[in-house]
Amino acid sequence: MGMGESSARGGGRMNLLLSHAGWEDEAWVDRLPRLLAPMGVVSHRAGSGEEASRVIRSLEIHLAIVDLALPLAEPESETPRAPELAEGGTRLLELLARLPAPPPMVAVARHRTSRGDARDMSEALRWGAFAVVNRPQRLADVELVLDVIKRCLERHYRGRWPGRGTKE
Repeated sequence: MGMGESSARGGGRMNLLLSHAGWEDEAWVDRLPRLLAPMGVVSHRAGSGEEASRVIRSLEIHLAIVDLALPLAEPESETPRAPELAEGGTRLLELLARLPAPPPMVAVARHRTSRGDARDMSEALRWGAFAVVNRPQRLADVELVLDVIKRCLERHYRGRWPGRGTKE
């Protein structure tokens, strides 16, 4: 069974939706699931808004990391690349925020321009993101993301383990 797979429809003890634009190999995307797995966190990766939507429909998400650079459509789909296809991250935040029980969300900034970053941040916060973090580059950045995840879970779940009473 792989890191992003689960044996039951309900998923793991705690299900993390890990979205990533996937335009380049980034070590943090591989490192984060390995660091969280020993604590019972099952990472479900999504490389597009479409893929993330399928994950959300198939199981209960307890925490979401939303890459704001996420494309809307599958990268290998026939759809031609258009500017709005990079809006998958914002659409994913909106989709998660509209769930009956929205999970806490941490957004990953795109790193374009400071004006674009400000727009990303205000959009993410508008949809209820707990925090907006810069795209991790070094190990210290991954540790910062882990710290943000910890604070997010403490605030949202108040010390209770979210997966205890998962829906069928």
